[in-house]
Amino acid sequence: MAGSAGTPGTPRVLRAMNDRAALDLLLAHGSLSRTRIGKLTGLSKPTASQLLARLEAAGLVLATGTSEGRPGPNAQLYAVNPGAGHAAGLDVTPDRVLAAVADITGRTVGEYELPTPGRRPAQPVVRQVTDALDGAVKAAGLARDDVRRLVIGTPGAFDPNTGRLRYASHLPGWHTPTLLDELAAALPMPVEYENDVNLVAIAEQRLGAAQGHEDFVLLWNEGGLGAALVLGGRLHRGWTGGAGEVGFLPVPGAPLVRQVTKANSGGYQELAGSQALPKLARELGIKDLPAGPYTEVAATVVERAAAVADGPYRQLLETYATGLATGLASLVSVLDPELVVLSGSSLTAGGEPLRALVQAELEELAASRPRLVVGGVHEHPVLRGALESALAATRDEVFDTSR
Repeated sequence: MAGSAGTPGTPRVLRAMNDRAALDLLLAHGSLSRTRIGKLTGLSKPTASQLLARLEAAGLVLATGTSEGRPGPNAQLYAVNPGAGHAAGLDVTPDRVLAAVADITGRTVGEYELPTPGRRPAQPVVRQVTDALDGAVKAAGLARDDVRRLVIGTPGAFDPNTGRLRYASHLPGWHTPTLLDELAAALPMPVEYENDVNLVAIAEQRLGAAQGHEDFVLLWNEGGLGAALVLGGRLHRGWTGGAGEVGFLPVPGAPLVRQVTKANSGGYQELAGSQALPKLARELGIKDLPAGPYTEVAATVVERAAAVADGPYRQLLETYATGLATGLASLVSVLDPELVVLSGSSLTAGGEPLRALVQAELEELAASRPRLVVGGVHEHPVLRGALESALAATRDEVFDTSR
């Protein structure tokens, strides 16, 4: 029957389920023997042998050598074939486009950074995207057509109702009404677009501090202040994609910001955003501030403050913690999350001293008491989340042996 391949309970579907279970185990554990795969999946030795033969013939696994150091004959080891598929991710900021390509195992095999300085883009956005992607693809020794899926992370979010980028007026060139159609025409693979902070949450849930958690809030503070909301294991994006744009949140201690989309700021951003930290340091009489972009200055100031026990730097850290907890109290009161992950350079630079201060303040300001942790994905978390998202979809496609 024509539809039997997709009918639950048929031999083909059951084999495909066993195939996927074995491939996921190989991704999680690395090289495994037939006997070990059989024990982990509950399959008999003959069935495990047939499974591995089938996956090897399909180009999904490779024989990688033999086990050593155990009594008896050495066992053949198998691993996922890294070349079975590739996925790409882009992390877009006003200053640069960072691109990377990963093989199906998740190993990054090529990276490229395209600077995009200036208030007006020197080249069209479509050209920026294709040049950055091609740079990473070339570094990986591949061609553009070898990439099965691309996930692009940007500030703000593309409104699913209009296709327009919202909440990111500071990103030049990305607000053309036809941009998504132009990118679709220029790229040979399926492309997905995701908010940058949401991608950090994906990275933390799969690789970092939020592993094993189905409900958590991630607070991000770097170029802007934002949040990602994970409820029941899924990202909550909202009607226009704007869920988590907490920088616009009115908060006590900061004047009301009106026409926030034009100002590209709000009360919480003004109170606890990265740009507020250099100003606060000067108000406290701290004079040895480094030169550079405010995000770098803020991270340096917070790192210094976390290393001292008193004086103006300590006062800065305590004031900053109170500001952060003020906005978090509103989120916690509405969402009641199990966990809050602190990420972005202006938060991770404070480490445990800042985390402990925010935790203590939040317990005074909010009725529920979620556990606060510092994010565990430190290197390019937006890009890592984009790759993880692209890899998940690519694996679903490549590892489906029911067809």
